[in-house]
Amino acid sequence: MVSAVGSGSVLFTPRVAARYEYALLWVALLTCGFMWVMIREAARYTTVTGKTLLDGFNRLPGPRGWALWVIFLPQLFAAVVGVAGLCALVGSAAQVAGGGSHALYTLAMIGLSTALVAWGEYGAVERLCRYMAILLILLSGAAAAQVFPGPAMLAAGLTPDLPEAFDLKFVLPWIGTILAGSMGIVWFSYWTATEGYGGASALSAETRRSPDAAPCRESAERWQRLRGWNLLVSRAAGVAVLCGTFVILSFNVLGAELLAPQGTIPAGMDVARDLAALLGEIWGSLGFWTLIALTLFALGGSVIANQDGWSRSFADMTLLLLGREPRWLPRRRLKRLFVLVVTGALPAGVYLLVRDPVEIMSLSGVVAAAHTPFIVLLILIVNRRHLPKGLAPGVFSTLLLAAAGLYYLGVSALRMLV
Repeated sequence: MVSAVGSGSVLFTPRVAARYEYALLWVALLTCGFMWVMIREAARYTTVTGKTLLDGFNRLPGPRGWALWVIFLPQLFAAVVGVAGLCALVGSAAQVAGGGSHALYTLAMIGLSTALVAWGEYGAVERLCRYMAILLILLSGAAAAQVFPGPAMLAAGLTPDLPEAFDLKFVLPWIGTILAGSMGIVWFSYWTATEGYGGASALSAETRRSPDAAPCRESAERWQRLRGWNLLVSRAAGVAVLCGTFVILSFNVLGAELLAPQGTIPAGMDVARDLAALLGEIWGSLGFWTLIALTLFALGGSVIANQDGWSRSFADMTLLLLGREPRWLPRRRLKRLFVLVVTGALPAGVYLLVRDPVEIMSLSGVVAAAHTPFIVLLILIVNRRHLPKGLAPGVFSTLLLAAAGLYYLGVSALRMLV
């Protein structure tokens, strides 16, 4: 839920709508649909095997750990710029609320969230941010309903066509940050494991024996139970995507109806002030300050969730590549090291070099879009190779996942050519 109100919704959707109004609504819906396919298929592996995707990637044939390196190296860069950009957005909102230095607020956010995640005392803060994210979803929907132009305008945006003066460089960061982003696909498998979907009833051969052994025959009852778990996970992924899609539609309406007529595209250090004006024009100062407060908490929650997700993944990938857990560097300490350095110190340095939250987040979105096809390819391979027939994705699901990967590959390749 917190991810549903991340940078793709709150920052980039109003920017795109302010420039193109409803012309790219079909792109948003297509991307959300593909995201549902990707996170559903990522969760399938964990549901059936009881293992995370990273475990599956590590068991692929070829040079030892090659698939993990395909994930690890690009995501190190993505983590640094992603945390820096999100904290800069929070700093922009805090500056509007309290005045003073944008740099001070941004660095304070990086320091506070890093300390909370590194020492694990953020459960209450995370719950508060989740509630604020839900409230932001509801308020954005209510505000959009007040300025809603009617179904005809939305229907016009469902035609797959590109507007005049289409700028892929401007749009690609939005595509890359819609909903989960590239690493969020992997994190959904973590959530699946944490919630106990499938769990100990895993039927995959790799759960009980060497990866080269043929799967044993299991009872029809257990197979049926895992099919039920897969269906439940698919529905859970669908609910998450629907929530995110609702937020994107709401901010698209607000951007098209309130920002586009003024020619205002939120940018630079004042991005939070421009975004808060969306509710300010509808509900006056109350709406303005409400959006500022909710942005602080909702995006602050995204910062914490991203720092936790990246550091957890990096620690797990490191231990898988090492093949063991060193006595002097247990997983908890290794995760803390990644929190402090990769999602703490380095993002602070990037912010001090760039400063502009929109520029930083744009870079993060481009990386996410470009890296997604590689993650999709790995998911395709592990699901088809490791999961037993009957629980592996069928032809239609495989084609949908391949189409999602080709979609991200296509827009990323076009960005390099234009």
